[in-house]
Amino acid sequence: MTVHFIGAGPGAADLITVRGRDLIARCPVCLYAGSIVAPELLDYCPPGARIVDTAPLDLDRIEAEYVRAFEAGEDVARLHSGDLSVYSAVAEQMRRLDRLSIPYTLTPGVPAFAAAAALLKREFTVPEVAQSLVITRVSGRASAMPETENLKAFAVTGATLAIHLAIHALDRVVAELTPVLGADCPVAVVAKASWPDGRIVTGTLGDIAGQLEAHPIPRTALILVGRALAARDFRESALYDTAYVRRFRGGGE
Repeated sequence: MTVHFIGAGPGAADLITVRGRDLIARCPVCLYAGSIVAPELLDYCPPGARIVDTAPLDLDRIEAEYVRAFEAGEDVARLHSGDLSVYSAVAEQMRRLDRLSIPYTLTPGVPAFAAAAALLKREFTVPEVAQSLVITRVSGRASAMPETENLKAFAVTGATLAIHLAIHALDRVVAELTPVLGADCPVAVVAKASWPDGRIVTGTLGDIAGQLEAHPIPRTALILVGRALAARDFRESALYDTAYVRRFRGGGE
């Protein structure tokens, strides 16, 4: 018996990995975060599968589901939205499985920021504009941010910011970033990227609050901030320049 943690992707059922889809199809038990995982993904479950929505469950009850499956010798497909490496709450589940000596695997998924970039038709790293992406959030009820990880410090770098779970604190986000990045810095707020009802609201730090007041958006939306979002007249990467010699174009090692 094995628990398979699977990054279910940003929402669209066809944006799960082939490995993730195949694992779902052969697991007699499926646990999924019903509040944020698209129900269409459950169509991949085998007939008669035990399907459990973990949205209303606490960690003890989720652990009990793992123990029940372990005692029955049944593999579990455990679906989390996006990718498992960030904001998935997988770490505490793995710690409990380690304590119980229940084996598990991890299968990555398409993260929300990648789906947002596709929906916006933007690259977050643009030559000589931004070459880094900071994935962050603000303090909330679930957990506080470390003191050294704050929006102002990240903004100083000039990197593109992908701010999760922060719509409720938009005024604070704008107040902290504007003195560093300027009121004209581009902002995009993306909700449910890749879902049929996905939405985009764009603006600047100076007007995004007003834009969202006029066009309300779900609390799970992703806030993206940075000059790369609106970059047009940037230098082309040297990677494909005719004068750029590299081993794949006859440049040797």
